[in-house]
Amino acid sequence: MASLIILLLKCSVLEIDLVPSKLISCPVALRCWKREEVFSSFLTAFLCSAMRAFILPATKTNTGPKTTHDEMVVLIGYETVKERPIVLMFEDYAKGFGISFAHGENWRQMRQFSLSALRDYGMGRRIVEDKITEECSILTKAFETYKGKPFEPATILKAAAANIIDSFLLGKRFEYENATLLLEILEENIHLAETPAILMYNVFPKLGFLLGLRKTITNNQKKYHDFIQATFLENLKELNENNQRTFIDAFLVSQKENKKSTHSYFHNDNLLVLMDNLFGAGMDTTSNTLCWAILLMTKHREVQIIHDIQRFADIVPTHLPHATTKDITFKGFFIAKGMYIIPLLASVFHDDSQWENPYEFYPEHFLDSEGKFVKRDAFMPFSAGQRVCAGETLAKMELFLFFTNLLQRFTSQPHSGTSKDDLDLTPALGLINPLPMPYKTCAVLS
Repeated sequence: MASLIILLLKCSVLEIDLVPSKLISCPVALRCWKREEVFSSFLTAFLCSAMRAFILPATKTNTGPKTTHDEMVVLIGYETVKERPIVLMFEDYAKGFGISFAHGENWRQMRQFSLSALRDYGMGRRIVEDKITEECSILTKAFETYKGKPFEPATILKAAAANIIDSFLLGKRFEYENATLLLEILEENIHLAETPAILMYNVFPKLGFLLGLRKTITNNQKKYHDFIQATFLENLKELNENNQRTFIDAFLVSQKENKKSTHSYFHNDNLLVLMDNLFGAGMDTTSNTLCWAILLMTKHREVQIIHDIQRFADIVPTHLPHATTKDITFKGFFIAKGMYIIPLLASVFHDDSQWENPYEFYPEHFLDSEGKFVKRDAFMPFSAGQRVCAGETLAKMELFLFFTNLLQRFTSQPHSGTSKDDLDLTPALGLINPLPMPYKTCAVLS
């Protein structure tokens, strides 16, 4: 029997004098972590308007609204929460296909296939470690070309991470300078998806014709899909069922095997969106974490631990939305069927009941009194439940190997005229995979 996981996530909410029922609805001013100056307006628009976030009621006071701590109920688990609610921006793009924005049987079959195929092509095995190590060598050589002079590492790191997932999906890698177009398309779409105009489209879809940004996202998606389609048509011509080389090959073989089925999910539309989902997830989160790692190692050269980098960076502050499949009651609070639920992972990483210094980079979070590593239950950078990141094993291996190779080869230093105290740890604007503010570093040979 599938388990129900209920996470009580501590977050800041605005108390309300009058609470009409046991379950109150937004809008209220959500301030879910200390970076509210950056995120609050967008999070409020996204959660409260587009998603109807629900919060347990706050205590009545005689002094008017005040900021306090309350608890939010987040439900995760197949039997209780398995459907992905329809969000217009995502539905326009994915149409229910792939994994990230899919639901029901499509989600189950595509996730099961993806996990199986990724394992078959070496995820978690020595063959993948060799691929990553080879890419690490190329990455360090790219850093060396700057000869200790200031440069922005973000684009190079994205290209390196993209090559790892491309080796699974396409069976090839790209020179860093040749990967720019695809990376720019993905980055632009992620940025546009977070803009107020697109978030408002989720609430008022009839205004879609006024939004040029929506058209830009669609055009970018078509460019990427055209590239993927050309690639899998090329693979189809050379397909050898007894010698499958890539993720695309495995999908095409399954497509042939299910050709006579009237309800097959192995069709080209699913492949296009699935490839997009895996490429985006495999490249963006890993490279953004590495961007934070280099910045934090530049500012704190005396400590080298990746776990608190992941916690502090908070790359995925909000999980994608889920929905309840039936009415449930939790501790006397009624949650209706179809309620949209968004896990706020940021509140887990900044919960002061779990972390000594939740808003600081503090490696001691993962060390005991003897300096030995301590596993923390509240450390869940890949989420939890049935929708935990499918590429968790690969991402962990990438982060460790890229991080350690760079540390062994280089010392990251601030560029001339800047001290480490001047380095800004404020995240750039964004709900999805927030990057650090653009920065330059000097990679000096150790």
